[in-house]
Amino acid sequence: MNMTGRPMLWPQPGLHESRPCNKETAVMRLKFKKLVSSSLIAAITTASGFTILPTGVALAAGDVPLGTATGLPVPRYVSLRAGQVNLRQGPSKEHGTLWIYRREGLPVEITAEFETWRKIRDSDGTEGWVLHSLLSGRRTAIVAPWNKNGAVEIRERPNTEAAVAARLEPRVVGQVRKCDHTWCRISGKGFDGFIPQKELWGVYPNERLD
Repeated sequence: MNMTGRPMLWPQPGLHESRPCNKETAVMRLKFKKLVSSSLIAAITTASGFTILPTGVALAAGDVPLGTATGLPVPRYVSLRAGQVNLRQGPSKEHGTLWIYRREGLPVEITAEFETWRKIRDSDGTEGWVLHSLLSGRRTAIVAPWNKNGAVEIRERPNTEAAVAARLEPRVVGQVRKCDHTWCRISGKGFDGFIPQKELWGVYPNERLD
């Protein structure tokens, strides 16, 4: 795996082609439209600490919206299970392919659920739908994809005074071993050490992982 390369995204031709729609697909699309219209897949957080669903339901601070298919928190981070994953415009194979990811283990964020499909967002902000079977709960993260100033240091212990274990280029992908709100231990081919949690995409700032 190329530890320093950007996520490999391959645009596909025929993005806006119309495709025949069978009865089963038509029913799925109708269900999806109802889901969207009921505003169950979006939420915003106000400055007062409440999560407001567009339906007008308020969730107290600390409460997290749950996915309609799994009951798991949404949003949440996962990673790509396969080395080739089609990102689609909508939650069915009838929808056009936006991109093809060719990087197993790439972290992505689930932002919505619909039956066996998950809407995901990558570190570049690209969004689309993938089958749930192509995602894994294994946690990975990208080192400082926003960094334009060179390598990021990881340390032997979770302390700024600790010895430097390695210097990683931005966009290196590593497996997340644990996080304590401030530091995360990550590892990959040729490195293992601690990095400030704020330097990772794929872990929330207030998230703890053991």
